[in-house]
Amino acid sequence: MSETDLIRRARQGDGAAWEALVQAHQQAVFRLAYLFLGDADQAEDVAQEAFIRAYHALGRFDVTRPLRPWLLSITANLARNQRRSAGRYLAAVRRAFQDSPSAAIDIEASAVQNWEAQSLWQAVRRLSFEDQRVIYFRYFIDLSVDETAAALGVAEGTVKSRLHRALKRLREVIDREYPSLKEGRLQ
Repeated sequence: MSETDLIRRARQGDGAAWEALVQAHQQAVFRLAYLFLGDADQAEDVAQEAFIRAYHALGRFDVTRPLRPWLLSITANLARNQRRSAGRYLAAVRRAFQDSPSAAIDIEASAVQNWEAQSLWQAVRRLSFEDQRVIYFRYFIDLSVDETAAALGVAEGTVKSRLHRALKRLREVIDREYPSLKEGRLQ
């Protein structure tokens, strides 16, 4: 069954159709919320709230457009609102610095990879919300340029220019605060 058919059925109250839509998009929604918040529990709450809001607004959703960018836009807005609470944000940052994923088969290589991923994520978090959002959508969630444009509600050319500026600012943050990441990965 196509996504459009599932949306139409969910609008008519078909719980199984809505569940299928949630299952298809829950990983991306959670990942985006986690990227913004840095805390799995908070990300789970935001993801759940995003799906609740999406369900209530499903009647206004344009079925000619893809669902994922719309869901991610809702998620990003909810995550931004969640982050505005300074206490929660500072607690999430502290936990992000304290938590480290367990080592895999090659402990040394895994530790380096984890450190690089954590450092890159922390560097991105130093950017403005808008810069983070375009980078998260395009590279962390792996949306195409047109999907990113739909999620942001802007033209594709705007996505490209915002992405260019965001990556330039990210390089500046890395140069200044994370110079060991400069091994050509973002150049």
